[in-house]
Amino acid sequence: MTDKRTKVAIIGSGNIGTDLMIKVMNHSENLEMGAMVGIDPASDGLARAASLGVPITSDGVEGLVALPNFDEIEIVFDATSAKAHVVNNERLGALGKRLIDLTPAAIGPFVVPAVNADEHLDAPNVNMVTCGGQATIPMVAAVSRVVPVAYAEIVASIASKSAGPGTRANIDEFTETTSSAIVSVGGAKRGKAIIILNPAEPPLMMRDTVFCLVDAPDPATHDEIRQSVEKMVGDVAAYVPGYRLKQQVQITEIPSDQPVETLLVDNNRPTHQVSIFLEVEGAGHYLPTYAGNLDIMTSAGMQIAERIAQKKEATR
Repeated sequence: MTDKRTKVAIIGSGNIGTDLMIKVMNHSENLEMGAMVGIDPASDGLARAASLGVPITSDGVEGLVALPNFDEIEIVFDATSAKAHVVNNERLGALGKRLIDLTPAAIGPFVVPAVNADEHLDAPNVNMVTCGGQATIPMVAAVSRVVPVAYAEIVASIASKSAGPGTRANIDEFTETTSSAIVSVGGAKRGKAIIILNPAEPPLMMRDTVFCLVDAPDPATHDEIRQSVEKMVGDVAAYVPGYRLKQQVQITEIPSDQPVETLLVDNNRPTHQVSIFLEVEGAGHYLPTYAGNLDIMTSAGMQIAERIAQKKEATR
């Protein structure tokens, strides 16, 4: 079976990259580690990879290209930063490598596995949006497949301890990328994203709130929305087991005197607000269980790589 597996490399030997490596090695049926790439020779991720027999380099993308087994690697995960991904994409794309981007660089099409996993399997570069996007966009999509969403707003609250230097450097890109994907993938007419780094001790698990403004005066439509959301939660939990609703979906009438016009792209005033409250617990493969924000990114990225590998094997 091993000779049929697709070899992957991971650029970025920090928390996300190391967790992804552990997932690939211990939980993947179609992927095989080909290399772990970093820029800090003393990083725990590189040391752990070396101890597990994974080829390593601390010379970044050029070190990856120079590895003896580089030609065998077909998919490269980039878990660095939005700025670094631009450089990595140019270098590796020209050499025919498929890239799965776990930064908010947004060079390739947005992919959220539970929503559009199969739409971009042939794209040379796919973008996994953000942790907040992976957690909340499926909920926006679940509502929008029942009734048009005039406006969607998401608030992602993550433990400050789980936000490393890359996450902090990409805060602006986080909000821009997630807001854009709420529209293009989630189906909302307009979207907004907010991230909160919660400094509480002990660290709290990732919590996400999704607000959707809809025109849905019929109570029967409310039942359809709840059923759609619950089904989507199950779809996400299939690859992120710690993903769950924190409470029942709330659908409330918007008061006639509540000014929502500034949130809309047209003059069609919505009648109801859908409120969805989520919690994401990490699997604890490498990261603490409170770091569900990082776990959902690595799980989503690996899910897409698995699909790409399966499609490649099916067409042989």
